[in-house]
Amino acid sequence: MNETTTNYIDGFIFPVPKIQLNEYKSIAEKIAAIWKEYGALAYFEYIGDEMTLEGTRSFVKTLEAKEDEAIIFGWVVFPSKQTRDLANKQVPNDPRITELVAPITNPERLIFDASRMVYGGFKPLIEANNSKAK
Repeated sequence: MNETTTNYIDGFIFPVPKIQLNEYKSIAEKIAAIWKEYGALAYFEYIGDEMTLEGTRSFVKTLEAKEDEAIIFGWVVFPSKQTRDLANKQVPNDPRITELVAPITNPERLIFDASRMVYGGFKPLIEANNSKAK
């Protein structure tokens, strides 16, 4: 696959205190819109539902999540790695991001702890979806 013409995805997973999910969701929706302004094609965040499968290590164990925490799994789709790299340089410097992130990273009432987030960038291996079906 040609790296300059295929989608590139940033994936992430982290715990959020269940009691603060509504506040987190409100902020995340605004953050998603900003990522899209910087070239993301799509932004997704899902909340953990079924978190165990016999014979595998769960996200809960990997993140050492507490009973009162929900697991957030998300990904951002970019048209290319180059667009993603540029967005990853620009977004953190956008003053709106700083303003939005401040309340959720406040040590007094921490909602999002980046040190507990698992993150990675991914290039395509297999793409099989209905959007390409005729």
